[in-house]
Amino acid sequence: MVIKNLENKIKLVGIICSLFLLGCIIISIASIWTARGMVTDAQQKIYVLDGNVPILVERSTMQETLDVEAKSHIEMFHHYFFTLAPDDKYIKYTMEKAMYLVDETGLAQYNTLKEKGFYSNIMGTSAVFSIYCDSIKVDMQNMDFTYYGRQRIERRSSILMRELVTAGKLKRVPRTDNNPHGLLIVNWRTLLNKDIEQKNKINF
Repeated sequence: MVIKNLENKIKLVGIICSLFLLGCIIISIASIWTARGMVTDAQQKIYVLDGNVPILVERSTMQETLDVEAKSHIEMFHHYFFTLAPDDKYIKYTMEKAMYLVDETGLAQYNTLKEKGFYSNIMGTSAVFSIYCDSIKVDMQNMDFTYYGRQRIERRSSILMRELVTAGKLKRVPRTDNNPHGLLIVNWRTLLNKDIEQKNKINF
């Protein structure tokens, strides 16, 4: 009778120990899972110091900001390509920056203009070219875009405004210092480039 009671107590202790061990394993797994989730969540948050005050900045994926980045990339390229001054070093600098953002179709247009003496004429007439973006339409599904803008050409005796419409496609590429958006303009072409207004300067 005593031996039977002892066996029952040993079995009871074994059951209790097994349940305790199982409970520890469940708690450990739950703790690891929770900690992992907290770490993953923390990695999605960035804090920026404003003086001594930390400000939470939410991280976002490229897919979430692709529309904004695409428009910024397109506008940046057109700014570099169409903003010109009567300075050969400045023209070379802006063209080098622009060529990082476009494929060989951009280089082909640059070479065509260069062969026609377009850039030499800018320096000869002291013309200053500025570009103003009116709108950019981007089809994110097909990665097609159309750029609408106006170009201001200021010469010694006149100011000419031209309407500019270009189109092309976007392709994703690795981000670099020279291409921070990780996009490349391909099959770029000019659809419209015509004079819309000319004003003569009053020289004293």
